Amino acid sequence: MSQCCPPSRSGIGSVAGVQRIRSAATDDMVVLPGGTFRMGSEDKDGFPEDGEGPVRQVTVASFAIDRYCVSNARFVEFVEATGYRTEAENFGWTYVFAKFLPAEIRKVSPRPRQTPWWCGVAGASWRHPEGPDSSVEYWWDHPVVHVSWHDATAYCAWAGRRLPTEAEWEYAARGGLDQARFPWGDELTPGGRHRCNIWQGRFPVRDTAEDGYAGTAPVDAYEANGYGLYNVSGNVWEWCADWFDSAQANRAMRGGSYLCHDSYCNRYRVAARTANSPDSSSGNLGFRTAADLAEHA
Repeated sequence: MSQCCPPSRSGIGSVAGVQRIRSAATDDMVVLPGGTFRMGSEDKDGFPEDGEGPVRQVTVASFAIDRYCVSNARFVEFVEATGYRTEAENFGWTYVFAKFLPAEIRKVSPRPRQTPWWCGVAGASWRHPEGPDSSVEYWWDHPVVHVSWHDATAYCAWAGRRLPTEAEWEYAARGGLDQARFPWGDELTPGGRHRCNIWQGRFPVRDTAEDGYAGTAPVDAYEANGYGLYNVSGNVWEWCADWFDSAQANRAMRGGSYLCHDSYCNRYRVAARTANSPDSSSGNLGFRTAADLAEHA
């Protein structure tokens, strides 16, 4: 597991489905024609244990995918329409990055031994992303976080969508570029411009926020890739539909987050991947949705 990823919860089984009550049609999706692309990477800076390689030809059918990650504003519509409670709310806690917490909460919140920059915070949730006294009131245009894979699929069922497969996600994230490291090319900061929200400085001690953000950024921050998708590198990890490997214990996640830095976790590269248990949640994990074209019409 990546150092910048949260520890997993113990598995507890699937959350009950939510009745579909919305159409998949929306102006916030882009329709991508099917095609064949070179998926994966054999980058020397990658992680062989993640299964990025080998590079292989993969064909995807036409599909639609969100331009943006699902925002707090979109997620609250779902919750208000259905009364849904996320797994973090049902568990009573979720993982929050320690630096975002008041000292009194840090002191009483348990920390995993291998990743002590994460605190298991009672009362934290998507509504209270930095602890029980925090709020999303000023963050409606930021990605919803503290959502598990089960939560994401429940939202998809309501919205008439689904999670993208890893192949669809990477095809869309590449924006038409062949084997580029990032959605915009091979250089991280072309012309000195930041193109994604990741960690600058020394992790986990100090984030200089040279890219403009410490923590999440708005879902439309920075420039879109060649297919019109925003923030497919950095900001928040995004759940995908697939199991991570044949063990079928963890679900795949893509894109990296604001906690990634190339000194220890350069998983904000397009081909990079990691995983977590489907009931896990944290302050750097969200999702975007996809749809089959028949449903998108």
